[in-house]
Amino acid sequence: MNAVVEVGMTLNYVVDSSCAKYKDLPAIGMALEEPLTYGTFHKRIYALAARLQKEGIRKGDHIAILSENSHNWGIAYLAIVRVGAIAVPILPDLPESDVHHILNEMQVKALFITQKQIEKIYERQNELSGFVVTLDDYTADISIVPVITFATFLAEAIVAFEENPEDPAFPMVAEDDLASILYTSGTSGYSKAVMLSHKNLTANAYAASDLMDIPPGSVWLSILPMSHTYEFTCGFILPILCGGRIAYAGKTPTPAILQKICSQEKPFAIFAVPLVLEKIYKKRVLPQIEKSAALKLMCKVGVSRKLIYRKIGKKLIGFFGGNLKLMGIGGAALNPEVERFLNEANFPYLIGYGMTEASPLIAGGPAGDSSIAIGSTGKPISGVEVKIVHPDPESGIGEISVCGPNVMRGYYDDKESTEAVLSNDGWLLTGDLGRMDKRGNLYVCGRSKNVIVLANGENVYPEAIEHKINSYGWVLESLVVDNDGKVEAWVYPDYEFIDEQTSGRSRSERREYKAKLLEDMRIELNTQLPKYSHLVKVYERREPFIKTATHKIKRYLYSGHAMLG
Repeated sequence: MNAVVEVGMTLNYVVDSSCAKYKDLPAIGMALEEPLTYGTFHKRIYALAARLQKEGIRKGDHIAILSENSHNWGIAYLAIVRVGAIAVPILPDLPESDVHHILNEMQVKALFITQKQIEKIYERQNELSGFVVTLDDYTADISIVPVITFATFLAEAIVAFEENPEDPAFPMVAEDDLASILYTSGTSGYSKAVMLSHKNLTANAYAASDLMDIPPGSVWLSILPMSHTYEFTCGFILPILCGGRIAYAGKTPTPAILQKICSQEKPFAIFAVPLVLEKIYKKRVLPQIEKSAALKLMCKVGVSRKLIYRKIGKKLIGFFGGNLKLMGIGGAALNPEVERFLNEANFPYLIGYGMTEASPLIAGGPAGDSSIAIGSTGKPISGVEVKIVHPDPESGIGEISVCGPNVMRGYYDDKESTEAVLSNDGWLLTGDLGRMDKRGNLYVCGRSKNVIVLANGENVYPEAIEHKINSYGWVLESLVVDNDGKVEAWVYPDYEFIDEQTSGRSRSERREYKAKLLEDMRIELNTQLPKYSHLVKVYERREPFIKTATHKIKRYLYSGHAMLG
């Protein structure tokens, strides 16, 4: 393979070529603020990279980023990989103990952090061998950890860079060099350190760019953590590749905040987890229908339901600023009822399926393909092969296996775990169960570890039952578990809804109301389920489940009667 192709598949090449091509276009910034142009963005990356070299950072060093989203996060990351160092993005929601584990295992030479996160390193300051930079320019009156602000660090870097504007002597970075080590936020309880090369990430971004036409100058609103591969590849590298402008929400994306930002930014694209769409559906769509007996009746008939949904769909696009062409949905499975609404409402969504180990996108879209079936995750993306291992002869369900340039190099310092999922010829066992239809659509049925195998040999897929439970308007989230061979469910209700419905009633009457809701739902659901998977009991859970960064419940924390909230 010649050097040109090799360089073309690095993050550095993607950034250089885009910044040259779109030099004067807006590139990145906080929502509702003046963005940096591609030219300025590029200059800051180069200047910061030169400063990192001056501070002794060398190719192969580990540098961590523990921060909320911002354009400074992106500049820091791209400066790190520019010098051939390895970025270690840390999810900002991780607890202090996990942060300590990562910093200790990675032996980082520098750390980019923010005020919200800095307390997590107070007890480990002596283990930090390098310098600490605050991306939000935080300085403490009483400095427990010596820090330098990003503004100062960058300003000094730019002065030095302008004094010597010739290309700094950065090391050669090849496509197979490591760009990132990311710790998964998995639901199995064991976080692994995934090694991703430059080619893993760029190949995935190039393939994603084939899913639809993306015009330069399009606005991409970022609401998910950049430290997660889903947002990093699809919401950061992809728009840079296509000359888009990234706007960071900077706040928790509540419906009110989203509406305000979108009314001004008018985004072309947003990547979200299903929870965002499911909340909007339950809080803004269903109430419009439920309060009208006529609308409820009309929604039972296909033709009239589509007309109503399309009217609501137009309002929903208006809610997102009126210019939305892509709502990417991934990170977890979307409720089928919500997807049916989005489809019939002509809402511009694409379902994606992936995992950190695949950089992350495996299947999704393409946009405008009428053969994509509702309930599927679309087709495998360009350059990625998918096969079903040991499919069940009747259902066709087996383990999803993936091969392509996006598949990780392995788990850091964990040969045993790597060999368990990665074959010598590059096939990755995902741990997910799925099937393919005749049109090439991939259906994900759930995690193989989550399947409940009953004494009679029947398989129960808990995620499918949870989708049915979660479609009830008064349910916020649920978990189906195996309790000594009995299928049971735990439900976290929408207490605002229950308060409205039981206003003025006594505590005992409120308890009776909730108990009746749970039991009526159990009876109704069992009419829709095979007899072997009938729910024996449904319990009320009084607090939210603990979840990963993409809002998947950490199932390993809950089993049977140990779940009482």
